[in-house]
Amino acid sequence: MSLNHIRPWRNIYRRKSRQIMVGNVPVGGDAPITVQTMTNTLTTDIKGTIAQIQRSADAGADIVRVSVPDEDSARALKEIVRESPVPIVADIHFHYRRGIEAAEAGAACLRINPGNIGDERRVREVIKAARDHNCSIRIGVNAGSLEKHLLEKYGEPTPDAMVESGLDHIKLLQDNDFHEFKISCKASDVFMAAAAYQKLADITDAPIHLGITEAGGLTSGTIKSAIGLGNLLWMGIGDTIRVSLSADPIEEVKVGYEILKSLGLRHRGVNIISCPSCARQGFDVIKTVEALEKRLEHIKTPMSLSIIGCVVNGPGEALMTDVGFTGGGNGAGMVYLAGKQSHKITNDQMVNHIVEQVERKAAELAAQETEALGK
Repeated sequence: MSLNHIRPWRNIYRRKSRQIMVGNVPVGGDAPITVQTMTNTLTTDIKGTIAQIQRSADAGADIVRVSVPDEDSARALKEIVRESPVPIVADIHFHYRRGIEAAEAGAACLRINPGNIGDERRVREVIKAARDHNCSIRIGVNAGSLEKHLLEKYGEPTPDAMVESGLDHIKLLQDNDFHEFKISCKASDVFMAAAAYQKLADITDAPIHLGITEAGGLTSGTIKSAIGLGNLLWMGIGDTIRVSLSADPIEEVKVGYEILKSLGLRHRGVNIISCPSCARQGFDVIKTVEALEKRLEHIKTPMSLSIIGCVVNGPGEALMTDVGFTGGGNGAGMVYLAGKQSHKITNDQMVNHIVEQVERKAAELAAQETEALGK
């Protein structure tokens, strides 16, 4: 039994939302919070786009979004959808016809932007195509592309303006008897996005797609997203997330999972608990953790690993992890298994030995889960 369990005082009570389907992936209701990313290849580069989708799926992406800016991209989407291991969301802006073509090409969901998709007649045509092809819709409100009349009304992008935009579009979908939709209210400003999402969560039961748009590079964007999304998720708001980074889409997936893992909302792969290191360390903690992160990327089974440089906190952290290593003296440290002292190993053998122990434990946990499901 893994020690990486959720204790009662760590529970997050999620907002109750309707559940929709994005392809074969449920979003909302009691479904797990899904992690999304978006390709940054040219959609017309079919081979490159499929390869990036596959890498994203291998990293854990549940859903991948692909931009459809022109007719050639819409034609390419059909093959991309066919080869993709996960549902594809077609990102549609300005040209409503691209939305219709994407639905016909087999997209699982259409992302449409109320600020630039066109008048009600055009939106109705997109809704019809989505219904005809069993395709859900994401209403994607963005502070940077609000409708002109709302900017005139509010003077600038505000949380209220974003929410009003979203509600107007919800009404349009519902008036056309279309209910397979989710909604997002993204802004690059953390405060604006959080305020909009909180308002939205109170007045609709639609599944909510969380994101801080244009968050920045890997480091700054990760921090901004962790603050913005983390606070909303902590409040129980959010059914699917996308971390927007100026970086490889795989990094978006990794950060998304780390945010969810830190809140106990998703568990995938090895959660490494490690110290920042100091003069007391009995081995090079930083290089060891870097090596282990790479060597353990293939592990999908949820489990915990503590790598602590000395005996100040090492034994205590190891008590709460599946596998642990605490630095000692004379070039060796203590290995802990299931929270108990097990044996010593020399520092030069440590990385390979820990990888072996983690792989063995992951296999045991996977077998236990399979057995439990069988019962």
